[in-house]
Amino acid sequence: MKIILATASPYRKRAFAALGIPFTAEGSGVEEDFEGRPGNPEELVLVLAKKKAEAVAKNHREGIVIGFDSVGLFEGAVLEKPESEEELFERLKDLSGKSHEFITGVHMINVSSGRFLSKAVKTKAFFRVLKDEEIKKYISEDPDYGTFAVGYDPWNHISSSFAERIEGSYHNLISGVPLEAIVEMLYEMGFRLTKN
Repeated sequence: MKIILATASPYRKRAFAALGIPFTAEGSGVEEDFEGRPGNPEELVLVLAKKKAEAVAKNHREGIVIGFDSVGLFEGAVLEKPESEEELFERLKDLSGKSHEFITGVHMINVSSGRFLSKAVKTKAFFRVLKDEEIKKYISEDPDYGTFAVGYDPWNHISSSFAERIEGSYHNLISGVPLEAIVEMLYEMGFRLTKN
């Protein structure tokens, strides 16, 4: 059974590739801002992951399509992707020495049967106290910061040292692909890692 990821994200593709399961990937084209968008962060990521998976599933007759969406939460507020270096600097100053949550919605569809599964996975990251110099170095080295839900890349650059401790899925935090949950969901959908 083939696997299709409903994403254009190189980070998500790289993370899923670690499983050693063959897959293809395609962007969904789903707009993340829409009328009736849920205010509850967990509901929001589940709705968007479902929309993305359904959009890609329409292009296929078989296989399992997996959609994702992620948001960051800090002190109860959703962290939108930062739009400027100044906004990112202030964001990272706020997160310094504190914790934030990263929530990913995963929606899986078996295209031929129509069966689906959804799950929201939460990871809590605890930042050490950051120096202004570190924040400035990160901002100057990573032109892609605006692609990350919280605003920093936890895998590369100096920012990979920002979180001193996490609770939950490491893979969720670094890539928005909670591999542990995904493997369990694949088994529940009838997918097997081997042909025997």
